[in-house]
Amino acid sequence: MKNTFFSVLILLIFGSAESFAQCDVKNRVLADGSMVYYFDPAAFYTTKSKSLKINIVTDKENYFVALQPTPFPEKKIGKGIKDDLIIHLADNNAYKLTHYDTQYVKNDSVMQVLYLIDKKDLTAFSKFEAVVASINMKGTEFIRDYNFKLHKDEIVKQLACFLKEEEK
Repeated sequence: MKNTFFSVLILLIFGSAESFAQCDVKNRVLADGSMVYYFDPAAFYTTKSKSLKINIVTDKENYFVALQPTPFPEKKIGKGIKDDLIIHLADNNAYKLTHYDTQYVKNDSVMQVLYLIDKKDLTAFSKFEAVVASINMKGTEFIRDYNFKLHKDEIVKQLACFLKEEEK
């Protein structure tokens, strides 16, 4: 009986630790003094030749999808990426996210492109998993379609953490 009780207790501890780990929100202060909150990027698509990592970034007022495509164009060409992002969700609708910023982070070893989620689309992004993203990668192969294979529900999970935090 003691072994059964102990086993159940261990499972509860690990289960609760996992649920807290899902909302491991990080933050950083930008050069202008504003604070942004974000999650570590999750891989949505990976092959031998290209990959795409995505995470949600917020300033507590607006929500952004941050993309880290690999390979990415050199800085001079990459800064020219200004087109909007089209994401298809599991509700069979396509959503247009407005380009916000293209930046090279970690001493130019990672390119990140931020796209603004329209407030009217926030509910859909918090309910339906991502299926496909279409990105115009200037200087490479024009429009890249990424059919998500991994962590399709990561945007939903990350938004749930942020929105739950807002409710408090």
